[in-house]
Amino acid sequence: MSAALPDYAIQLTNITKNYAGSTRRPAVQALKNITLHVPRGSFFGLLGPNGAGKSTIINIMGQMVNKTSGQVEIWGINQEKNPRAAAASIGIVPQELNFDPFFTPEQLLDLQAGLYGVPKKQRKTQEILQALNLEDKAKSYARSLSGGMRRRLMVAKAMVHMPPILVLDEPTAGVDIELRKQLWDYMVALNKQGVTIMLTTHYLEEAQELCDRIAIIHRGQIVANNTKTALLGGLDSKELIIRVAQPIMTAPILLQPYHPKLSNPQELRLRYQPSKISMGALLQKIQDAGLEIVDLSTIEPKLEDIFLSFTRSEP
Repeated sequence: MSAALPDYAIQLTNITKNYAGSTRRPAVQALKNITLHVPRGSFFGLLGPNGAGKSTIINIMGQMVNKTSGQVEIWGINQEKNPRAAAASIGIVPQELNFDPFFTPEQLLDLQAGLYGVPKKQRKTQEILQALNLEDKAKSYARSLSGGMRRRLMVAKAMVHMPPILVLDEPTAGVDIELRKQLWDYMVALNKQGVTIMLTTHYLEEAQELCDRIAIIHRGQIVANNTKTALLGGLDSKELIIRVAQPIMTAPILLQPYHPKLSNPQELRLRYQPSKISMGALLQKIQDAGLEIVDLSTIEPKLEDIFLSFTRSEP
């Protein structure tokens, strides 16, 4: 009878990481009681400013950094009790490009698969190279690859043992738009097949498009963690753009509570809170102000707005 699949692909419980100080620098608490549960099968975004602790979390999951306290479970496996099984359940794509430049991509993937104990008959080297658009460079020295190709090679290395969890730390840095789309198409396909994906990225539009759940870390603490829909819905703000029939030089006084901005004499932008005023009531106020609307559109909250609302303030 096969073991039941875990509800959570990753479970971090009360994780703390302290770096000791020296005569030149003070001690630093990089992570402060982080608890983070990543549901199995999710496309999970872990976002935060530089230095917030994202890479420290990933390095702890990848057993490259020792935590100070707390518990890590990867695919239901306690990392301390069974580190080899935990490592076999996760593939990590680090920010740093880390490979031997004198090997070919084909050799590097076979070598990596061997390190994970994948039998030759079960290796999917060519399939992975093709999926990441590297098959034409399979036998070229890695040092001859472009920056974007090297980044994709790092993704390929993390996938050789076909882990149920894939962690991508800034995977599209230096990758052009077309190849970035190919990479994300492949990641979405893997996710639909059941692979849990954790993504860190500074391209917030990518996270908004791809992720179904998002956590935001700031100064070593998780400050937000919810579904993407709930996070976006929690920001009680929308923008209304109206095009008026007659040019105006200033916004009417009646509309001042809605932070009016003139993009040009015939385009007015208003920011409002849907919880306090309905669209119908706002349109009535615009008409009461003597403006004739020719066209209108609304701008929904963006993940960037959510991100800034949590990371601008002091903890």
